[in-house]
Amino acid sequence: MLSRPPRSGKLMTQYASMLLTAMGCIALGAAAVIALRTALPGEGVAACRQGAAMMARLELLFGTGRPDGGAVGEVEWQAFVDAEVTPRFPDGLTVLTGYGQWRKTHGLRKEGSRVLMIWHAPAADSEAKIEAIRDAYKARFGQDSVMRVDGLSCVRF
Repeated sequence: MLSRPPRSGKLMTQYASMLLTAMGCIALGAAAVIALRTALPGEGVAACRQGAAMMARLELLFGTGRPDGGAVGEVEWQAFVDAEVTPRFPDGLTVLTGYGQWRKTHGLRKEGSRVLMIWHAPAADSEAKIEAIRDAYKARFGQDSVMRVDGLSCVRF
């Protein structure tokens, strides 16, 4: 329970500041709840703004470092996308080039990376297609893993 506000100028300012901060936190929390509520998977298309459709969002993160110390080059990467990704998801994709790092047992591992982003309508065979892409990259380039991030997005073209 809040105590009676102090009457002196400096204390009154501090009290008002604390009260405004608390109100801001409450408002921010309410906004987060509203945002999460509109993105619930069970809500489907009704949760999207008018004109947008609910789609599955896939992000695959590919390290470009090879076990022999080399790196997956641009030509090799594009050949992989052409052979393994595009036939499975022909409607479109986005590739971002970046840098990544993670902790290994003997310190940090740093390397170039590529982030493949695909928005697609959920389908019965999507899971098999996604896992086939991950397996193909690991086998072709000697990778331990390909990070996968799944989500839902409201998409409008």
